[in-house]
Amino acid sequence: MTNKTFDIDKAISLLNQILETELAGVVRYTHYSLMVYGYGRIPIVSWMRSQADESLQHATEAGELITHLGYHPSLGIGPLLETHNHDIGAILHESLAHEQLAIDKYYDLLGLVEGKNVMLEEYARQKIAQEEMHVGEVRKMLRKPGE
Repeated sequence: MTNKTFDIDKAISLLNQILETELAGVVRYTHYSLMVYGYGRIPIVSWMRSQADESLQHATEAGELITHLGYHPSLGIGPLLETHNHDIGAILHESLAHEQLAIDKYYDLLGLVEGKNVMLEEYARQKIAQEEMHVGEVRKMLRKPGE
């Protein structure tokens, strides 16, 4: 049985956007990890560096899918905003915005391929679940005890 038809060019465009967004996450989380000061530095830096590693893994997976489908991965990188506000709370809010951008791209891909390509559909679902877990973790970090 063959896959149902879907717009492969749109799928590749979305995968390249995902690749670029995740590469921006590598840079963003690495930068953030360098800018953390204070008593809670060590666990926060460790978490941010693990996020950078995971973003690189996600970028690699998107690139592998692009080449699997016979296309060429982008050399671009998503937007990098430098607010110069290195307060942990501000950094975490920026992280939330970045994670939501990634989730939106994965949902766009899911909407395009759902019921048409199991490989891409499962990939999108898996990444949505992972990114939504990240958002939940960041939201927990932003909460104060008792909230």
